[in-house]
Amino acid sequence: MELGIYTFGELTPDPRTGQTTSPQQRVRDLLEEIDVADRLGLDVVGVGEHHRPDFVVSSPAVVLAAAATRTTRVRLTSTVSVLSSDDPVRVFQDFATLDLLSGGRAEVMAGRGSFIESFPLFGYDLDDYDELFAEKLELLLAIRAGEHVTWSGRHRPALTGQGVYPRPVQDPLPVWVAVGGSPMSVVRAGLLGLPLAVAIIGGEPERFAPLVDRYRLAAARAGHEGLPVGINSLGYVADTSQQAAREYEQPFTLMMNRIGRERGWAPLTHQQFESLRALHGALVVGSPQQVAEKILFQHEVFGHQRFLLQISAGTMPHDQVLRAIELFAGEVAPIVRAEVARRNAAPAAV
Repeated sequence: MELGIYTFGELTPDPRTGQTTSPQQRVRDLLEEIDVADRLGLDVVGVGEHHRPDFVVSSPAVVLAAAATRTTRVRLTSTVSVLSSDDPVRVFQDFATLDLLSGGRAEVMAGRGSFIESFPLFGYDLDDYDELFAEKLELLLAIRAGEHVTWSGRHRPALTGQGVYPRPVQDPLPVWVAVGGSPMSVVRAGLLGLPLAVAIIGGEPERFAPLVDRYRLAAARAGHEGLPVGINSLGYVADTSQQAAREYEQPFTLMMNRIGRERGWAPLTHQQFESLRALHGALVVGSPQQVAEKILFQHEVFGHQRFLLQISAGTMPHDQVLRAIELFAGEVAPIVRAEVARRNAAPAAV
């Protein structure tokens, strides 16, 4: 089981003080968080793309490139690259460069995006939402397959054998597909033989099990066996369950209600927060033992190979985030890795 963290670089007021850190300081803090994850032995760090004032990262590859020069072992992935509104040639070039800088630790996690700001910003029509992603993913995979590309589509000028450089250390450069619940997207990923990352940010994790089953069935029918599945969840680790809930609830609730006002959601209540924090809820928040238990419960449901925890969903003090990473790497990870290894080694039931 690979374990890691991811962030969107939240840039909103600290609920304790009402103050917002500067974008410069937020990026510095983010890089320190990645340093700690690398030093303490986590497997993966992800940085997501947004084009809004409440997030500091619009170019994951740039932030990850800075992290590549400070780290030695952790894998560096986007979570996600909004491929629908980007140019696949540039995405490949950016992440191939990151791969060179990091000595072969780069990944692209491609998605359609949970916000829509990038579409008008780069001149795309939201009516083409799914078609844009499908076409651009096809081109990204064609570039990955060979340096000289012949390709044509509806949303980008054709390529007629041009070379795309640089080429990465890894061949092929890992490309994951990230989904939030679209059956069409999971089938597409399975047919293409691409690893799948499922974002679980609400409801009961079990309701995503049919999507993962559909993905594996599509992959098997296309001749792709043993593709990795990742689960991306919101959460937080503190020394005790009570401390975790106390420190996380206000930032998380403010973040959810801010986004909820844009989308017409009702305000999140304390009772709903506690329900999300329960074993069958979406939030992975608690003491190290509780967090490990929840990850292992999800492993029973999905049999996944990777788990990424988004700790800073809502602005949290930097020292608390660092402590959560330390607990996740130092106490949660050993429990999870040992139990998953035991399960994998156990003989199958007759």
